[in-house]
Amino acid sequence: MHSFHIGDQVEVLDEAIAGKVTRITGQWVSLETEDGFEMEFEAAQLILASKTITVSNHEAARVKHQKEAPAKRKAPKTRPKERNTPKFEVDLHIHQLTQTTRGMSNFDMLNLQLDTAKRQLEFAIRKRIQKVVFIHGVGEGVLKEELNYLFKKYPVEYYDADYQKYGLGATEVYIFQNA
Repeated sequence: MHSFHIGDQVEVLDEAIAGKVTRITGQWVSLETEDGFEMEFEAAQLILASKTITVSNHEAARVKHQKEAPAKRKAPKTRPKERNTPKFEVDLHIHQLTQTTRGMSNFDMLNLQLDTAKRQLEFAIRKRIQKVVFIHGVGEGVLKEELNYLFKKYPVEYYDADYQKYGLGATEVYIFQNA
């Protein structure tokens, strides 16, 4: 059993807390920290601050060797879902781009979709957004082919987007940042 007295300077084991004993109640010891906070610990968690701990040269050398051993650096983990999540989505379905298609030919609608895709792609390049998903739908594949032709004019790589999320109706574009 530890014998502490009121006024003793003590330190808490395994924590960077020290202070002066202010009250002892059975196995509990209250102390006032250097910052003036009142804290309570079990006596077994405390040591007298004046006590010195002796360590043999062999133990000191072993600890020094352990500290000098290079620690393995852990790369921050990215969860698979976060890694594959696109940064930016552009829905090119015509009803997302205009209030009404009345009076618009198929050619007009296709041009509106392509102009939107071009504008959004150039925005993403300017803002250094690395991944963009263009949602074009399945349809007859005309818009998808036109998008592929458009993407060839830019420093990008493009491929079918995540099937589980978009099915066959989307293309993901990876924008090269050093271009």
